[in-house]
Amino acid sequence: MAKHIAVLMGGFSAEREVSLRSGEACAKALEAEGFAVTRVDVDRQIAETLVKLKPDVAFNALHGRFGEDGIIQGVLEMLQIPYTHSGVLASALAMQKDRARDVLKAAGIPVAKGVTVDRATAAKAHVLPPPYVVKPLNEGSSFGVLIVKEDQAYPPQELTRSDWAYGDSLLVEVFVAGRELTCGVIGDRAMDVIDIRAADGGWYDYNAKYSKGGSIHVLPAILKENVYQNVQELALMAHRALGCRGVSRADFRYDDRPGGTGELIVLEVNTQPGMTETSLVPEMAAYAGLSFGELVRWMVEDASCNR
Repeated sequence: MAKHIAVLMGGFSAEREVSLRSGEACAKALEAEGFAVTRVDVDRQIAETLVKLKPDVAFNALHGRFGEDGIIQGVLEMLQIPYTHSGVLASALAMQKDRARDVLKAAGIPVAKGVTVDRATAAKAHVLPPPYVVKPLNEGSSFGVLIVKEDQAYPPQELTRSDWAYGDSLLVEVFVAGRELTCGVIGDRAMDVIDIRAADGGWYDYNAKYSKGGSIHVLPAILKENVYQNVQELALMAHRALGCRGVSRADFRYDDRPGGTGELIVLEVNTQPGMTETSLVPEMAAYAGLSFGELVRWMVEDASCNR
């Protein structure tokens, strides 16, 4: 009898739409691989739903809060349903950007200089000399990210809005100019490196990430061999330092501009990277000779509890 996979998708984070796309792509690929699949749009009754469904494996295609931050992982541990991606601690840690930075730094992994502040402080006056980046502590897909340019006299006034939806604790980091690089880890193996460029020459925001033709992916990234290997080593180091399992993806900034600093820093580690067929990790897997179907099959076979 075919293994029954519950694909967890949707949910109620800011990244709901992206998750629905990831989940549908994975569900179709799993069906094509011969698995019995149930698509589950996650709500607050998810534990009851899963008890009734009794799946063999939960394929976690959720993104953002409640799906990527250790909460759903805890539910799956309680129900003893094997699941994909990272466990409770690694998920919670990687999602909390300030804590993840501390762990990465302690492991000798370079991160941008930064400070954690409350929203009112960040809105009142520059907490770092511009240029700098303001990030919510636990959102993904660039939600709530604000870039303060060198000539900006005041902090971003979006922070004072009554409908600000991204929490009152913020990470403010020095802006590292240059290239946006990313490198996935599958199991215990670093993939090839992608150089991501926003098609409009701007920064890699939500639109550049998810609009058709919004970004250009250069794979493999054109880098000096030692830099390329360094990115792969750091991606694997970051995966291990945070205790990730299954698939993760580390994002980097690399300042190789003429007269630039030459700095290479890890921005963050995604424990639930996008999983549509055009997403970055499936693209890296395909480059390594692993089809989308083979990738999701590997993830199901890798699933377990106590991750």
